[in-house]
Amino acid sequence: MNTRSEQLAAFDRLLTIMDELREQCPWDKKQTMETLRHLTIEETYELGDAILDNDLEEVKKELGDILLHIVFYAKIGSETEDFDIADVANGISEKLINRHPHIYGDVKVENEDEVKQNWENIKLKEGKNSVLEGVPSGLPSLVKANRIQDKVAGVGFDWERPEQVFEKLKEELGELQEEVEANNADKMESEFGDVLFSMVNYARFLKINPENALERTNKKFIKRFQYLEAKAKEAGKSIKDMTLSEMDVFWEAAKQL
Repeated sequence: MNTRSEQLAAFDRLLTIMDELREQCPWDKKQTMETLRHLTIEETYELGDAILDNDLEEVKKELGDILLHIVFYAKIGSETEDFDIADVANGISEKLINRHPHIYGDVKVENEDEVKQNWENIKLKEGKNSVLEGVPSGLPSLVKANRIQDKVAGVGFDWERPEQVFEKLKEELGELQEEVEANNADKMESEFGDVLFSMVNYARFLKINPENALERTNKKFIKRFQYLEAKAKEAGKSIKDMTLSEMDVFWEAAKQL
């Protein structure tokens, strides 16, 4: 691994390259925070994919792309004299010091849960009106549900045991089934949302990230279905003309891969 001086030199090199690109490259000169925004989101998802694939070489590359975006935003901020990369680094450093009084102060904690509770309480003291203010409205619903539950748990609004959450999940499933039998579309959607919210909560108690879990299943399904498609093509068949029994043979074979 690189020494601290080598790490700082590498970061300085990136800052210098960013200065040069912003001054000399026609594309880089045109970019604004707004034009970079969707690219940053895309890069973040690509990093997420690499992490789930456990492809560390790709993780390294995607981290570089995101670091470039951070430097890019800071460069634009410096041009309007609003902030620069030092302000960004110092800002997050001060936040970390302030929110870790058990490291940089005299607060004592026993476990991870107490750390999280302190974190949320400190944020309220910093002027936040609600612990939920830090949950972006644009998050995907599954991720948002997890963040909402995590944050309210940080101030003590939570179940005590996983079994309680599981019982709540079963209760929500029963309420959903009642609306299905009543054929009430609006209430079915509402109850289905409650079931999903409870599932996310149960995942949290099991120390499972629901977004990661669902994406792993998505990837698994895609891999198996594409295997089915390939095998059907080898057999000279079209999937839409195959019976479920015929498709199931290939599907079971895909599960063994």
